[in-house]
Amino acid sequence: MNLLLLTLGILFLIVQISWFKINPFLAFVFTSIVAGILFGLPLNTIAPLVEKGLGEMLGAITLIIVFGSCIGKITVTSGAATSIAQTVMQYTGEKYLRLGMMITGFLVGIPLFYSVGFVLLVPLIFSVANQFQLPKVYVGIPMLASLSVAHGFLPPHPSPMTLTKMLQADLGLVLIYGFIIAIPTICIAGLYFSNFLKNITSVTTPSEFDIESKKNHENIPGFAVSLFSSLFPVFALTIMAIIPFITENKNIITICQTLAQPTIIMLISLLLCTYTLGIRRRKPLQEIMAEYADAIKDVALIIFILGGAGCLKEIMIASGVDQNIVAALQKTNIHPYFLAWAMAAIIRICVGSATAAGLMTASVLLPLLQFNSIDPNLLVLAIGAGSLMCSHVNDPGFWMFKEYFNISLKDTFKSWTVMESLVSALGIVFLFILNAIIH
Repeated sequence: MNLLLLTLGILFLIVQISWFKINPFLAFVFTSIVAGILFGLPLNTIAPLVEKGLGEMLGAITLIIVFGSCIGKITVTSGAATSIAQTVMQYTGEKYLRLGMMITGFLVGIPLFYSVGFVLLVPLIFSVANQFQLPKVYVGIPMLASLSVAHGFLPPHPSPMTLTKMLQADLGLVLIYGFIIAIPTICIAGLYFSNFLKNITSVTTPSEFDIESKKNHENIPGFAVSLFSSLFPVFALTIMAIIPFITENKNIITICQTLAQPTIIMLISLLLCTYTLGIRRRKPLQEIMAEYADAIKDVALIIFILGGAGCLKEIMIASGVDQNIVAALQKTNIHPYFLAWAMAAIIRICVGSATAAGLMTASVLLPLLQFNSIDPNLLVLAIGAGSLMCSHVNDPGFWMFKEYFNISLKDTFKSWTVMESLVSALGIVFLFILNAIIH
């Protein structure tokens, strides 16, 4: 009975977001309260449980996401992202043009939120495509595939970061495994797939984007400092995850475990970026703080949506429905990773939001961790891959791509939707390959 009520609760959540266009945060809270009532929890305990779930989730990830948004903001405003893009393109040249676009999208996409990276890099796509007289979709898909993979697979993006916390995974290993899966995925879904898109033409005028891409970046920082500063969280988390495997010194391991705390890493990264990309370039501290304030405003709603997912998770744990899920899963022959991927994919198709799809799936499948064969790090990536499946008309990213590139609905489905679906499908395929290698 509880499983039926859970299914109805998920459908209720999907209908609120996709049909009635209710804000996802409010939808999560409404669903949590209704689910608590349906599961038979004492009425006087439902509100405290919702508050507890919200508080625990926000306490775990708010600082990380806020710090990450500030790092992304100064990466853009200082011109560091532009410096990375220009240098990569300079070294790859015309012969390996799309490879350069793919690498740029991946490097710039790691510290930036997806929508910010998209808007930032579209001018570069248009400029390069016009310079070499190539179709814009053909040039752009490798870069946008990289952005999408970073958004769905890699911390410190909100969804993988929150999934890591919810599923009690190791952030460093999620990052390492994410890189291993991401590279072949973007090579196929971005670089190779774009070969089939040469006939899709765009009539967008590049002049306005060229102006925007050059504005405020006359004195941009160098490539080395830009790359090191913006990707410091990635470098640091990876190193801290590897060191305990190559040394038995307890003091060193303790130091690594302390510094590897996501909040500490992100705070150090923010201080580093503030100096190298701001103060060192003689930017007034007051101006930097104003930029950070804008960045925090941009992610406020995302943070609350993540908190809403925590409310639903707490209700499920208190109701005991997680044990019903374990019992049901033990009777099926579906591999837990594939089940997580498929559920995230279905919800993504219904809701449109990759972040919401990932969080909803994690809330429901948290009991999977009770299976001894489950690696929580791979489970994070399985859900992340599923949450990218089949972007279509209910996804803002679909319309951003269509309008920026000024192509037809049919061509948008042929390019953008197929690319996103390939990213998702290839992600789970390479995840199973990685699982076979490491276990």
